Amino acid sequence: MSVASPRLAYYGDDFTGATDALATATRAGLRSLLFFGVPTAAQLAQVGPLDCLGIAGATRAMAPDAMRTTLKPVAEFFRTLAPRVVHYKVCSTFDSALHVGNIAVAMEMLGRAVDQDKPFIIGGQPSLGRFCVFGQLFAAADGEVRRIDRHPTMSKHPVTPMNEADLRCHFANLGAGHVESIDIRSCAQGAQAMAARMLAVWNSGADAVLFDVAASEHLEAIGAVLARASSTESLLAVGASSVTEALGAQWGDAASRALTAFDTFEAAQGPVLLLAGSLSPMTARQIQAATSYRKICLDPVRLAGNDAAYQEAITAELAGLLREGHHVLAWMDNAQGERTGGVQSQALASAGGRLLDAVLRRAPVKRFGVAGGDSSSLAMQALDAWGLSHVARMQPGVALCRLHSDVPAFDGMEVMLKGGQMGAEDLFERLLFGA
Repeated sequence: MSVASPRLAYYGDDFTGATDALATATRAGLRSLLFFGVPTAAQLAQVGPLDCLGIAGATRAMAPDAMRTTLKPVAEFFRTLAPRVVHYKVCSTFDSALHVGNIAVAMEMLGRAVDQDKPFIIGGQPSLGRFCVFGQLFAAADGEVRRIDRHPTMSKHPVTPMNEADLRCHFANLGAGHVESIDIRSCAQGAQAMAARMLAVWNSGADAVLFDVAASEHLEAIGAVLARASSTESLLAVGASSVTEALGAQWGDAASRALTAFDTFEAAQGPVLLLAGSLSPMTARQIQAATSYRKICLDPVRLAGNDAAYQEAITAELAGLLREGHHVLAWMDNAQGERTGGVQSQALASAGGRLLDAVLRRAPVKRFGVAGGDSSSLAMQALDAWGLSHVARMQPGVALCRLHSDVPAFDGMEVMLKGGQMGAEDLFERLLFGA
């Protein structure tokens, strides 16, 4: 590889999570850029030296064979790139199943890119209300912290419901083998105690190690363990953006962290397009609170089907409203979809991506947003663009980024990508008016 190796390289299993990791790395003072695929030599040369290189993907929604096909060239690229840590970035709720988004499959594939054959799993992200204690995962919801298998949303997820709170059992069920815990007792004693426990775990024959995380100070100690371990052997870390938080505390720049402690960003210049493909209760509340938009309800069945007349009509309507200067929020009518027999979520997300691309080609905007994990991943793949850089953190777990494209009309557009549960109720209004 002709470019300098970053210390950290990560693959995001969806775009929203990948942009959160990008934001976390940038705010830590790491020179970072997120690519939409394995970058070309020309793209690497264009962006210059990086401390953190990310690749955004959509493996969260893939079957195992598709995951292996997708991750094979990524693993080969990372092996050549030779970072100290390869991070498989997953949702902080760790939702995954044998048949879709299987994290163990990703561990198998990306493990080929590193020297150490035992992955490091970071179990929580306190900054997003995710906590791992004695191997059990908890997540905040509506002001309460609940075990993940009793969480009102994640326990009933339509694709990957979490019915096991013990992450050791969860990973074993996925096929990751025997996962042993470095629990909160070692975390509370600091990096030295965790390193000693880790050595004992390796000697016991564990296939992977899981770190409890109940407070941000635990991440600092975990970061020290990872940094030390990776100084002699490159390693694979699995988890949410808490992995980046942990390593950023070791490898980042303190002055940069201080400057980005409170992000601000300007109001949008011109009309804003927002596509809401998520069906989560939080996104529904955000849509209801978005009073500054012209709201257009999309028919999911006709959008995802072969109804060319409908697709052309809705594209023309959205583009026309934007050209007239209106902020536009297009959202999916899930109730209508259920009445007419429903539509697969991935087909709908793909259709949303095609719609976004068609509208932006007719009515380019300075800023747009996509709500929903699958919707964001597939929407960005539909655009003729190759990367994102960080602009500002809008709210915890939600980043505003700048699009990099060889298409002049797309290059420099600002984009917000958010998972269904992320952000406060005023998020869509904040996208317009800044902070």
